[in-house]
Amino acid sequence: MVYERDFDRCRGEFSVDRIGTWEFTVEAWTDRFGSWRSDLERRGGGETHVDLLEGALLIEEASRRAKGEDRAGLKDAARVLREEAVPVADRTRRALSAELEKLVQRYLPPADLTRAPAVMKLWVDRPEAGFGAWYEMFPRSQSTVPGKHGTFEDAARRLAELKELGFDVIYLPPIHPIGRTHRKGKNHSLVAGPDDPGSPWAIGNEHGGHTAVEPQLGTLEDFERFVRRARELGMEVALDYALQCSPDHPWVKEHPEWFSIRPDGSIKYAENPPKKYQDIYPLNFWCQDYPALWRACKEILEFWIARGVKIFRVDNPHTKPFAFWEWLIGEMRREHPEVIFLSEAFTRPARMKALAKLGFHQSYTYFTWRNTAPELREYLTELTRTDMVEYFRPNFFTNTPDILHAYLQQGGRPAFRVRLVLAATLSPVYGIYSGFELCENTPFAPGSEEYLNSEKYEIKVRDWNAPGNIKEDIAIVNRIRREHRALQRLDNLTFCHSENDQILCYHKHAPGDDLLIAVNLDPHRVQETMVHVPLEALELSEEEPFEVEDLLTGERYGWRGRRNYVRLDPERQVAHIFLVHRASDPAGEGGGRVP
Repeated sequence: MVYERDFDRCRGEFSVDRIGTWEFTVEAWTDRFGSWRSDLERRGGGETHVDLLEGALLIEEASRRAKGEDRAGLKDAARVLREEAVPVADRTRRALSAELEKLVQRYLPPADLTRAPAVMKLWVDRPEAGFGAWYEMFPRSQSTVPGKHGTFEDAARRLAELKELGFDVIYLPPIHPIGRTHRKGKNHSLVAGPDDPGSPWAIGNEHGGHTAVEPQLGTLEDFERFVRRARELGMEVALDYALQCSPDHPWVKEHPEWFSIRPDGSIKYAENPPKKYQDIYPLNFWCQDYPALWRACKEILEFWIARGVKIFRVDNPHTKPFAFWEWLIGEMRREHPEVIFLSEAFTRPARMKALAKLGFHQSYTYFTWRNTAPELREYLTELTRTDMVEYFRPNFFTNTPDILHAYLQQGGRPAFRVRLVLAATLSPVYGIYSGFELCENTPFAPGSEEYLNSEKYEIKVRDWNAPGNIKEDIAIVNRIRREHRALQRLDNLTFCHSENDQILCYHKHAPGDDLLIAVNLDPHRVQETMVHVPLEALELSEEEPFEVEDLLTGERYGWRGRRNYVRLDPERQVAHIFLVHRASDPAGEGGGRVP
């Protein structure tokens, strides 16, 4: 516990060593001996025999609780303070000794102990909830033969490469049997051809529902082998948890009461105007028999947890009752505290925050739509400098199967490199959807954020080594993230002033690890600026020279003072990730690397 005199408050911390719920409270009492000792010091030689007797009484009280050598030492100190034959100055020196203070504090009981009325609770997650690089891929698109449906075995063959690229989590969209009724065709067509695979989010057919796998992907045993292979490589598999059904899902026949029945007797399908999803039936979470429905939803999680899945990306949680999530996450915390939930909720801020407070470990964000320096500064300040940092963990996805932002459509390869660096260095958790590494950026139509020939409705076989890919960039950035603690926290971001708003600059700090990051937000033109270095935070003077090492290229630059020059050409290098080296650093190293 540290006393902050300027604020007249105490500040404390404690370490945790396991996941789960921790409880803590605050106790306080008057430091009787410390108060007496402080008063004695202030007298500056004006202390009297009576003043020392007051201290002797406190020491004697402490001695009655001590044993052995400690008790003898305390009794001797009290005797000395009472001894009038000993000069007051000598007795005062004994009274003010640090060793005596430690002994008294150890045994002197508090006389006015008080405790905060509330017992606070703290939920502790495993480290993977707060740091990781995600890669989203459709296993059905992992074949190397155009038009051929991929399998779990095909997907497993890509895992080694994804590990080399530095990813920690492999996220799969729904892997379940896909409905046939009102199946969507290419580009969300209402009419599907005989070979169209349909949307994976239209879950369920005659082969089963949420606890079955699409037969063309393989068997449950094949999936379990895929999970084991990922684990062998040091990665985890995340599954989509989409609580909705196709018209062919077994639940439609077995439990029609779990759905919303319209006045004409038909089941209500999903809509997000102007879009209509006739191939998907939402569940009615407040149906008459909702406890049975909720238990069935929990059983889905338990089924996949038993097969090695510990991370779930939850589809549209904001469209389900918050009471349901509060119950379900509470059950998971009690029975499976290692499970992580990512909230895919692009909705109003209050609802996104509420889901985080209910227990979602991570959340999708508005990062996709924050592209200018003012937008990024404002949004990241909210995420990292307000109370949101205490409960809301952003997962910065650069793109999704649903979202191809105009910045990527119009900015070409440099734009993809820009968004990679921003996502990976502004948030400790980030992700990309496959095709990002190939800079896929053709929209369905002008002004649309949908992909042309969207993978949601067809199989896409890609050449993963196609010219123009940014795989090397991804591998380098992910390596830097793993090696530098400053990039593994959310609450350590400070923006630096840049004299040109086309170059965003920020500082990430961890003990012994200071990174200055500059990113050219203009994917079309060379930009240059004078960056204002936060000398105070770096403990540098205006006159002190220092060196910055670009971790992306290995180049080093000598800098001095607050204003320093940066020039970034998007066709060559869109960003600098500088490690600061001070002259005082051991052997000239910036430190901070993770062993």
